[in-house]
Amino acid sequence: MTADIVETTGTADIARWAPGDHILWRYRANASHLIHICRPVTVVEDTAELLAVWLAPGTICVKPQLTDGTSVHHEPLSTRYTKPRTTARSQWFGSGVLKLARPGEPWSVWLFWDHGWQFRNWYVNLEEPLVRWDRGMDSEDHFLDIAVYPDRSWEWKDEDEFAQAQRAGLMGPEQAERVRAAGQAAAATIESWGAPFRDGWENWRPDPAWSVPALPADWGRTDKKHTSAHSRS
Repeated sequence: MTADIVETTGTADIARWAPGDHILWRYRANASHLIHICRPVTVVEDTAELLAVWLAPGTICVKPQLTDGTSVHHEPLSTRYTKPRTTARSQWFGSGVLKLARPGEPWSVWLFWDHGWQFRNWYVNLEEPLVRWDRGMDSEDHFLDIAVYPDRSWEWKDEDEFAQAQRAGLMGPEQAERVRAAGQAAAATIESWGAPFRDGWENWRPDPAWSVPALPADWGRTDKKHTSAHSRS
């Protein structure tokens, strides 16, 4: 397979990528149309029911950063969402992440492992339903998350960031109510041990022949167009 990001044709409901294709998993900055998170990933599965992608260790990604160079998560919560920001390139360290998303669902589920493929947990990332474009998927993060553990217990995560984002004007009351409702729906899925938690993805392993996707120079493009170019393994 080439190191280039693939492009595909068709509308969102019929375009499919093949296992091994390289695409981009991106997030817009909140209350903005600009991309501030970009992660090149490898397609594991792409069907009408599920998109699964692998974020490999060592991948060069784009993340938000304060303009003074401070890491976002090192900035006090009271000013985290009000100080000027830019973006920076960063290598994904540690083990990789398997990301699972179902069409139209306002969250994706991420799987994390420790060294030696010891499964750590699932992570429900509440977000706008992913929108497919020719070279990947776009969304907007909603701050609130859920951690799910191998014993099927779970807990809310980042409730302080969720509250602060509302105080900072990045999320209005109606949107916050929708996000909380989405979280409750995700929690109900966890309680009933529905898909994808029941599906055994914690036993999945990446193809050792896969290369690490490269970050393209135009990772932040917003003039997205469908093309007929393809890259297959």
